[in-house]
Order: sequence, then structure tokens, then C-alpha cells
Amino acid sequence: MALRHDHRKPDELRPLKIKRRYTRAAPGSVWIQAGRTTVLCTASVEPGVPAWMKSQSVGQVSNLPKNTGQVANAQTGKLQTCPTRGWLTAEYNMLPGSTSPRKRRERGPNLDGRTTEIQRLIGRSLRAVTNLAALGERTITIDCDVLEADGGTRTLSITGGFIALVDALCAIRKDLPDPARLPLSDSVAAISVGLVDGRPVLDLDYAEDVSAAVDMNVVMTGSRRFVEIQGTGEEATFSDEELSALLGLARSGIAELTAVQRKVLGRCWPL
Repeated sequence: MALRHDHRKPDELRPLKIKRRYTRAAPGSVWIQAGRTTVLCTASVEPGVPAWMKSQSVGQVSNLPKNTGQVANAQTGKLQTCPTRGWLTAEYNMLPGSTSPRKRRERGPNLDGRTTEIQRLIGRSLRAVTNLAALGERTITIDCDVLEADGGTRTLSITGGFIALVDALCAIRKDLPDPARLPLSDSVAAISVGLVDGRPVLDLDYAEDVSAAVDMNVVMTGSRRFVEIQGTGEEATFSDEELSALLGLARSGIAELTAVQRKVLGRCWPL
């Protein structure tokens, strides 16, 4: 079997390192590194939810026995029981020194399209396994700051972000509507796959990503359900057989990542 430029097999992940509780200020913080790509993921918890959530129609969330209140229906004026519901969002940023040459720092509303797309992907992926109704009226923000970029920053942010989320939920467990269990239905992780030199490979670094004829980011739960698939032919096309091979690689890679998440979290594993 021909090896890749970094001597990995086609189905081999980059060396993975993870350090939990990397900072003290946030209840969840994880330093995660795959090869040279390094991301700091923190999970912060704040009371309350965004204003747009409060303005939504009442009575749409069910199966939450605690922390309910009564509000007036905007149309009928009658009081209705309105269970509280939390929110989870994400922010993503590549620090100036994460690339060479230096990446200009993004400030305020001037986020580029790539940054906005990635942070929305991270938020969607983590919300897919979070029971917002069982979170209570609070907001969790997952911040993913890329310290060094060598391909796969968005996928590594999701994998590390889940670990930070679990630690944050463990820290506030006693304040949750149901302290007996964390409001998570599954785990989630993500990995990149692509066609490089005509063969499917797993976990692309930057050199492979820029030369790939097809590259794909796959987000899956620990129970092997897809959350999102982002696949693109870079001036190329791909067949059903190649797609199947890429998804097969992604499944095996995410199974490995899930096992690592479980080992790292130890007794905090929520499932």
C-alpha cells in the first residue's frame, strides 16, 4: 500500500492530542491537535437566551417538566404554559499567527463568508445532539480559535467542541432542569476525506487539501447518523463508487474519533 506524503496510510488519522480544562475561565475548555492543526475550544454558559428566541411563538417546545412559566398569547391574549428553552451557538476564528503569511484579524461584523459558514456549521453540528428544551433558559457559546492551521480546522473544531460542551454541561449539572442526565442525545465528531492522486484518503492536511480532486467534510454522531456532508469536486467529478468509498472512510474515522472522545472524557462520558 503506497503511503502518503507524511507516511500515513490512506485510512489513517493524523496523530491526535487532546488536553481538557486547558483554561480556567470557561467551564469547558479543550486544546486539540491533529497533526499540526491546533484549535482551542471553549464552552461558556450565560443565563438567558437571544432576543429572537423570546419573540417566537409560545408553546412550541414540549416534554420539559420544570422551569415553565405562563405568557400571554399574542393573538388570543390567553395565558399559555411556555417551557423555557436554551440555545447553543458557536464562533470560529483563525488567529493571525495560525497561518503564514499572517492572517488579518477579523473584527466586529466584518467576518468573511468562510468564517460565517464554518461557525454556523459548528453550531448546527452541536445542536443536532443537544436537547435545547432540557437545557433550561441559558445560552452556551462554543468558541473555536485556530492556533495553527494545516487543514481540517472546521472538523477538528466540531470534534473538540463536543468535548468542551460535555465538560461545560457537567459543570452546571446541578442547575439543569433534570440533573440526573445531561441534555445530550448522542456524541458528534467530524472528519475530512478526499480524492488525492486518484485514491480516497482520510483526514486531509493542507498539502492534500489543496491538491485534492474532491474534498469532503463529514459530520456524524457516535451512533453513525449523518449530521452534515459537504462535498465538492474541485474542477472534477466523482462517481457513486468513489462517494461510497469516501463515506466509508469517514465512518471509520469518526468511529475512531468517538472512541477517543469517550476515552478522554472518562467518567464524564454522557451516553
